[in-house]
Amino acid sequence: MKDSFERDINYLRISITDLCNLRCKYCMPEDGINKINHENVLTFEEIYEISKNLVSLGITKIRITGGEPLVRNGIVELVRKISSLDKVKDLSMTTNGILLKKYAKDLKEAGLDRVNISLDTLNEEKYKDITRTGNLKDVLDGIEEAKKVGLNPIKINVVLIDGFNINEIEDFVYITQAEKIDVRFIELMPIGEGLNWNKNSYLSGNIVLEKVKELVKVESEDISSPATYYKLPNGKGRVGIISPMSCKFCSNCNRLRLTSQGKLKLCLHSDEEIDLRKSLRDGEDLKKVIREAILKKPEEHQLEKGVYTNKSMFQIGG
Repeated sequence: MKDSFERDINYLRISITDLCNLRCKYCMPEDGINKINHENVLTFEEIYEISKNLVSLGITKIRITGGEPLVRNGIVELVRKISSLDKVKDLSMTTNGILLKKYAKDLKEAGLDRVNISLDTLNEEKYKDITRTGNLKDVLDGIEEAKKVGLNPIKINVVLIDGFNINEIEDFVYITQAEKIDVRFIELMPIGEGLNWNKNSYLSGNIVLEKVKELVKVESEDISSPATYYKLPNGKGRVGIISPMSCKFCSNCNRLRLTSQGKLKLCLHSDEEIDLRKSLRDGEDLKKVIREAILKKPEEHQLEKGVYTNKSMFQIGG
C-alpha cells in the first residue's frame, strides 16, 4: 500500500482506550481528563473489522496502544483475534508496565510478540512524582515477567526531560550492557501537556551521545524505524535515539494511527482524520475509503513552523 510519495505504508498503531492508570505530567492535566462516553469508543469487533481491512491492503505490523491498553477489559482476547490475521508479521504493545506482570504470560500465549515500556526514571520518588500515582516496582516487576515469558525484544522508551532525568541517561544506557534490552531516548514533543513542557524541558537526543561517548552507531534492520541505534562495546542491547524535533524522519514514515473513536490519523502531528467507524457503520466500502485516505498522507510534519496538533497523546495513541 503506497501513499502519494511512494512510501510503503505497512504499520498500524491502534489506540484502544484514552484511559490510563497513570497521570504523567507531560501527558495529562493535573485535574484529569474528560472521559469519552463508552458508546463512542470502538468495540473490539469494530477494531478487528477495521484491522482486517487494513491488513488486506498491506498492513503487516500492528501496535496496540492507549492511553494504557492493559486497563481495558478483554485485552487478551483482542490480541488473540488480531494475531489470527495471517498477514500480521509483528504484533506489539506499548504499555506503562504497571499491569504487565499480571498479563504478560496470557498476552504472549494469545500471540503478542513484544512490548515497549514507557519509563522515564529509575528513581522511585521521581517516578511517583512524574506519574503522580505510579509505583516503580510494578513496572520493574512487569519488565522481569516480560523477559521471563519471552515478549522480546523489550524496548524501554525514555522521554528526555531537562531538569528531570538528564542525570540518569548513563544509568539507562548501561542497562543495555548486560541486558538484551533496547533503551530508546525520545525527544519531548509539543503535544498536549507536552506543549508547555517543551518550552523549558526540551533536550536534543544528541545529549545521549555527549554523555556516553563510547556509544557506536549500528545499522538498523528496519529502515522505517524512527530510531537511530547505537551500542556499547560488547553490549547485549541497543541504545536508540528518536529525534522528531531535531531530526525529521518523515521521508521513511510508514505508519497510520487508529484512534479509540475510530478516526484514522495519517500523521501524528496533524489534526486531519478520517472517520472509519462511520464508514464501517454506514456500510461503505472500507477498503476504498482507506485507499483514498492514504493518498492524503502529508509528506512531512510542520513542527519547526509551529504547526502542532490540538490533541494529547492519550487521545491519539502512543
